[in-house]
Amino acid sequence: MDKGIIIKGIGGFYYVQRINSDIVECKARGIFRKDKITPMVGDEVLITIIDDGQGIIEDILPRKNQLIRPPVTNIDQAIIVFSLLNPNPNFQLIDRFLVQGEKQNLSLIICINKIDIVSNIKSKEEEIQDMYKNTGYPIIFTSVKENIGIEDLTKNLENHITVFAGPSGVGKSSLLNKINTDYNLETGIISSKISRGRHTTRHVELLSYGINGHVVDTPGFSSLSMDNIKEEELMYFFPEFNKYIGKCKFNSCIHIHEPNCAIIDALHEGKIKESRYKNYNYFMTEIKNNREY
Repeated sequence: MDKGIIIKGIGGFYYVQRINSDIVECKARGIFRKDKITPMVGDEVLITIIDDGQGIIEDILPRKNQLIRPPVTNIDQAIIVFSLLNPNPNFQLIDRFLVQGEKQNLSLIICINKIDIVSNIKSKEEEIQDMYKNTGYPIIFTSVKENIGIEDLTKNLENHITVFAGPSGVGKSSLLNKINTDYNLETGIISSKISRGRHTTRHVELLSYGINGHVVDTPGFSSLSMDNIKEEELMYFFPEFNKYIGKCKFNSCIHIHEPNCAIIDALHEGKIKESRYKNYNYFMTEIKNNREY
């Protein structure tokens, strides 16, 4: 059997890039359907080649992680892409992506795109840098048109499987086309009525980058549920909270209204940003409501 990685799946066919070899169109054995296992982009698989040159997926190797939106496995890095304008950045949504990335133990990078269309760019950059300065997340400001930040972005791609995630219209496909013109991904325009982009990426696909890297362009989306997060674990997905966890008066503290809470004290002292804490509080309420229903 040959080993490979699923780079695309369409209409029940899976396209497997064999190690140091070609791409093989494959079908999955019926046992996967019986066991309610669906092969996913990013899966490392074992295949056999049949007489017509097509392949059969015989086995799916253990996954190190699995994302639901986008549906992809074995990712080790996520670049969270938002734009400075058209559409405006939604910081609650950025934090949703970051929390989900922390849940999957991914390395995370924030990419703020389209900086060429904002006049007071310096103040905007400083505002965002300040918002996330205690998180440890790298922030890269980019412009496809002005070729700004592209080199900084590409430095992070080699030897990684990187998902580019974010809402529609922020320029994920344009950034990837700039990184490698051979990708030739479809790009779209922003609706003037709803200030949102239309989905130009219709399926998830792994694209080779360099010698030992892959990038993933994904369909954009504007919501991200917290129903896979537990109340007691949410705090661990805000990295600026880490140094204060365990220093509260009560071991069961979830840092909302408890007395002598180290995280609330840090908030009042300006060591934790209010915008980040507000989103933590909002997510906690959402998680509690999900549990009740």
